[in-house]
Amino acid sequence: MSVGVIILVVLVLAALGYVFGRQRAMAVSQESGIKLHSLPSYYGQMVGLFAAVPAFVALVLWLLIQPVVIERSVSAMIPDSVIPEGGALSLVMSDVRRIAGGLDAVLAKGGAGEAEVDRIAANPSDLRARLAEVGVPLVGDVPVAVFEAARSYRSMTQTGNLLKAATVIAIAMVLAGLAYRRIEPNMRARNVSESFIKLLLIASSLVAILTTVGIVLSLVFETISFFKIYPAHKFFFSTVWNPQFRGGSDLGILPLLWGTFYVSFIALLVAVPIGLMIAIYLSEYAGKSLR
Repeated sequence: MSVGVIILVVLVLAALGYVFGRQRAMAVSQESGIKLHSLPSYYGQMVGLFAAVPAFVALVLWLLIQPVVIERSVSAMIPDSVIPEGGALSLVMSDVRRIAGGLDAVLAKGGAGEAEVDRIAANPSDLRARLAEVGVPLVGDVPVAVFEAARSYRSMTQTGNLLKAATVIAIAMVLAGLAYRRIEPNMRARNVSESFIKLLLIASSLVAILTTVGIVLSLVFETISFFKIYPAHKFFFSTVWNPQFRGGSDLGILPLLWGTFYVSFIALLVAVPIGLMIAIYLSEYAGKSLR
């Protein structure tokens, strides 16, 4: 089940929770003869928010954690022998992800089942041709260990997606049911609903801050990982910029700096005299109407 379908199901449950919660509040008030503390709509909002908000929080956390867990589990299956000399495990994992996605595309295109994956595994030489048919080209032959890692990656992803859908929908249904059962005339549904909305607004305002922190931490950790693979003195003092996706790259920053300074100098050489002369002309010589 895709993320979009999960979101749609949760929204439907929240809408149903609103309708049934509002109806239950009015029914309970009529049966007991006690006036509701809040408007009936607040009781419906409370049930809908209990159905949607925790489920969406669980979905976001799942989407953040699942890829990390799968990456670590699958990367541990890859032996050092399949990592190219001068390359990195991250490059092999990129191939693993592409092969896993390609296998899904092959099965979707041919309408075949998992037996087709077993058949491809029995004929590794056929893998490149089958993936090329669905627009996933491979540079070289795929080692058996990488193909098995791709199968495990695909299997773990499918299992995780099923658990994700079941967990999120279960959270929405259980919490909506609990909120529905707690409805009574004296319940301060308005306070509960407004507290939920206040927390949502606080979380929304924190998105910008957390995004900035995430960008900074991502840059820091990626920089540390980069300098573990590539020596810092070569990066800062080498005069060659020649990246290679299969390893053996020369990554000197000096050509990039020189290119930036060179383009900036040419731009200023053209822009400054012309802009300065235009400014002097408009200020000192141009007529009022032209100015």
